[in-house]
Amino acid sequence: MKKTKILKKFLFICLCLILTAATVFAMAACTGEEGNSQEVSFTLKVVTLDGAETSTVITTTKKTVGEALLDKGIISGEDGQYGLYIKSVNGITADYDTDKTYWAFYINGEYAMTGVDKTDITDGATYMLKVEK
Repeated sequence: MKKTKILKKFLFICLCLILTAATVFAMAACTGEEGNSQEVSFTLKVVTLDGAETSTVITTTKKTVGEALLDKGIISGEDGQYGLYIKSVNGITADYDTDKTYWAFYINGEYAMTGVDKTDITDGATYMLKVEK
């Protein structure tokens, strides 16, 4: 009788663990590792060296700002030791080796402490890429 109760408890615990694992896997499959499960929008401001500014609303299901901008063909660059090094935005190149200019990245007006490829998108945020010297 005692063994039956222990066996029932053991089976109940196993069933709970299996159901929990199945739920976790199902939720992971819904959100996907490649992006968000829902569309998010953010504003991208681009400021050139002469101060010309453009603003665009980006809607995407990507997870990071870098993924979204690469996917839309807005930026290009190369992987460096700190992540994606942006060389060109909207076809405008900033080349530190040539003229000491680079693309700076801002989040809601503050200089970013992370690169575009490491910054998760916040719905409604404003991101800025600005040529600086």
